[in-house]
Order: sequence, then structure tokens, then C-alpha cells
Amino acid sequence: MRRISMLLLAAALAAGGCSTLTFIKRRLPPPAQGPAGVTFRFNSPSAKIVQLAGNWPANDWLRGQAQTGSFLVGAMEDPDGDGIWTRTEKLPSGRYQYKFVIDRVNWKEDPNNPQWTDDGYGGKNSVIDVR
Repeated sequence: MRRISMLLLAAALAAGGCSTLTFIKRRLPPPAQGPAGVTFRFNSPSAKIVQLAGNWPANDWLRGQAQTGSFLVGAMEDPDGDGIWTRTEKLPSGRYQYKFVIDRVNWKEDPNNPQWTDDGYGGKNSVIDVR
């Protein structure tokens, strides 16, 4: 009887704990190339701003901000407020590295893209090949 009580208690604790798992993100498709360019998507419902940073010349890891005088280089959009941020970039053929920058401080690789390379700082850069 004691064993059954312990199993029931463990099951109740597990069920209660599972209901609070909010860190699981919705899976999005990896960057997709279309007629308008490459569309990038990132899920971050609590973000106030998300930027796409990459090594193509117009962005240069957001250094383009100094050249344009704008702090919104690579700004992504979430027009319907569902937490899915998108941006389409017209990129010439080549291999590019990128990350998402959340609220100007948190740099994250693309969780939906299995292609990556070492970023030289102990992390990863996501990689996309544009044809």
C-alpha cells in the first residue's frame, strides 16, 4: 500500500510540474528562400525588439547601424503580436552566418536551423547557404 501511495504522489508531482513547463518553444521552419529574399523567423513572445544580425555587408553584425544612423538595422517585425518575429532579406548568392538579437542584449543562434559554425566566443552562429 505504501508503494502505491508513493507512486501516486510521484505521479501527482510530475503532473503538476509538467503543467508549468513554459520554456518549450513552438518549432518554426528554418530560413526559407523565396522571390522576395530569405525569410527568417524567431519565436520570442516577451521581446520588445528582435534584430537579425549577420555577416552580409549591409548588416555586418549590426555595425550598419553606425553607417545609417539607425539603431534598428535588421529589425524584425511581429505585426500580429503572436511572438513570431520575421524579416526578409535580399541576399546575393553565398554562405552567411547570423544570429538573432533580443532586446539589444541577448544574442541567440537560430533554434530552427541545424546548420551552424563556431562563433569564436564559445557559442554558435547559424549558417545559411543562399543560391
